[in-house]
Amino acid sequence: MNSYRPSPAHRFTFGLWTVGNPGRDPFGLPVRDALSPVQIVKLLGDAGAYGVNFHDNDLVPVDATPAQERRIVSDFRKALADCGLCVPMATTNLFSDPAFRDGAFTSNDPKVRAYALQKTMRAIDLGASLGAKVYVFWGGRDGTETDAGKNLLDAQKWFREALNFLCGYARDRKYAIKFALEAKPNEPRGDIFLPTTGAMLAFIATLDRPEMIGVNPEVAHEHMAGLNFTHAVAQAWDAGKLFHVDLNDQAPGRYDQDFRFGAHNIKSAFFLVKFLEDVGYAGSRHFDAHAYRTSDAEDVKAFARGCMRTYLILKEKAAQFRADPEIQRLLAEITADDGAMDRFQGRFEKKKAAALKGHKFDRAALGRRGMPYERLDQLVVELLLGVR
Repeated sequence: MNSYRPSPAHRFTFGLWTVGNPGRDPFGLPVRDALSPVQIVKLLGDAGAYGVNFHDNDLVPVDATPAQERRIVSDFRKALADCGLCVPMATTNLFSDPAFRDGAFTSNDPKVRAYALQKTMRAIDLGASLGAKVYVFWGGRDGTETDAGKNLLDAQKWFREALNFLCGYARDRKYAIKFALEAKPNEPRGDIFLPTTGAMLAFIATLDRPEMIGVNPEVAHEHMAGLNFTHAVAQAWDAGKLFHVDLNDQAPGRYDQDFRFGAHNIKSAFFLVKFLEDVGYAGSRHFDAHAYRTSDAEDVKAFARGCMRTYLILKEKAAQFRADPEIQRLLAEITADDGAMDRFQGRFEKKKAAALKGHKFDRAALGRRGMPYERLDQLVVELLLGVR
């Protein structure tokens, strides 16, 4: 259906590392040919994406000469223009190189911490030169297997110092860029520091320039911890910190699966899409997902199209939810308010508190009121199954 075709207005993005994944995993070698950044841009252009994101070394190999870097970036920039794509987000790979075996910003080795800052500054320069407005930090190696090996307070301090330093750097360079922190509970480390979106939000409040820093929640990462992803997104939105979002799918409690968006838990994906559309989230819908290892090149294209198509289908379902009279009637019943409690609501006032303390509630009546959540949830299921 034409209504499910992506357009730039949908702001769908993928990383070079997503559709470019050759199918390698910890137990198996690559099963697909590696694609160059230019080839990936063309693939995403054909699929209808809005933009492409990258780690520094997804685009420019870490040992590239200055001349090689200029050529690679020039070719990439031309491909973006030819295919009508942009670069909304960039990030730094601070986890693949053996130098980061004990972390990057929280490594016990001060030389590694300094190198991580250097690498990130250069990567921020690269991202800003290509138009990125959001810069994501994922500390994949910043954690422990044994807490005997790291002072946890020092690690927090080092991470804080690094982000404060980089905020200063971005301001000094006058980059119109915001930072977004990405949480994950574990893998590749046994435990990763600041493992959830809520932990990141609390950490941001301790930084020198919290206004520059938000979060990049990822579906799979919250589900790995057994948490409700939409709740994490709502908390970030409420705090004004939802700077970016990573969409994929995941079975709770498993390793990081990065399935196609909506591939595992369609109801969870629906409520996420509904929330983003209801609040008017205007940022990128970034698919940080990977095709199955069983996929060939054509199936990778189907994977990319599937991520976007599923989002658009669920966006349509969210509109149906808002327009469904029976669903709306139940919601009105659930949230009915006769105004009797208005005088107790809002900010604290001494007279208001005294009146509330003296008010007599019919506790038994409060306990008798049921909520029709079974009926409501069944209507959601029927909506998603296409029978409403």
